Amino acid sequence: MILFKQVEPLQQVLDKFRQEGRSIGFVPTMGALHQGHLSLLEAAREENDTVICSIFVNPTQFNDPSDFEKYPITLEKDIELLIQSNTNLLFLPYVSEIYPNGTSNLPSYAIGFLETILEGKYRPGHFQGVCQVMHRLLEIVKADILYMGQKDYQQCMVVKRLLELTRIPTHLHTCPTLRETDGLAMSSRNTRLSPIQRAQAVTISQVLKEISKNLQPGLTSSLLQTAEQKLENAGFKVDYVALANADNLELLDRWDGQQPVVTLAAAYLGEVRLIDNMLIHSGK
Repeated sequence: MILFKQVEPLQQVLDKFRQEGRSIGFVPTMGALHQGHLSLLEAAREENDTVICSIFVNPTQFNDPSDFEKYPITLEKDIELLIQSNTNLLFLPYVSEIYPNGTSNLPSYAIGFLETILEGKYRPGHFQGVCQVMHRLLEIVKADILYMGQKDYQQCMVVKRLLELTRIPTHLHTCPTLRETDGLAMSSRNTRLSPIQRAQAVTISQVLKEISKNLQPGLTSSLLQTAEQKLENAGFKVDYVALANADNLELLDRWDGQQPVVTLAAAYLGEVRLIDNMLIHSGK
């Protein structure tokens, strides 16, 4: 594995690979890697000649400065995992490489209602930051395929919109959420949970599974309220439990029994904010 900290030498190598006809798969991360990230790298390796991973904790997507400061950094372990997974290139840029003109006066992106609902509502400015860093990374890497995890469902939809806006010819491949044996979605934030909180955390996947199992055509409010109450009883401070159209994330208060939908939740355990979602397919 070759490690790059600057844009220019990385692009020289990538340009050489492209001239040789090698396809490029890209997995952007903020580090603190776990099996979920490794599954993205595995998918990239299966479909491409070259796999590049980036590790960059992007300051512009944290609306809470303390969350940015507490984000787990495990760089030595991350590098070991990347080597073991046969990743070809690691891009580990300085902030000045991603934002050469600083982090003020950055562009804004017309991503519509996606930044006003769910994660957009509770983390104002977050998705503009995601677009800023992803636009820059995509321009640097020029990958054939970009790999992201379904756990960040709304973020995947934002990046899909970004690709449409910028007309960057990279294809987005969304990979299934990987879970612990008890059902908790794998996340770098899980490392910040105490043992007691870790035992409580599984409730978030349990209530989403119950929604999936019990959803019937018609109004959905009572089902969502029951799920929210169960989270609160388990010690969570709930931001939202919601049902949305799986294709465009339009929030739904009733289901027609046919359209594919996704159920999503975000809630705090102490200072740790967890998110999760589950797809519910049509024809249930």
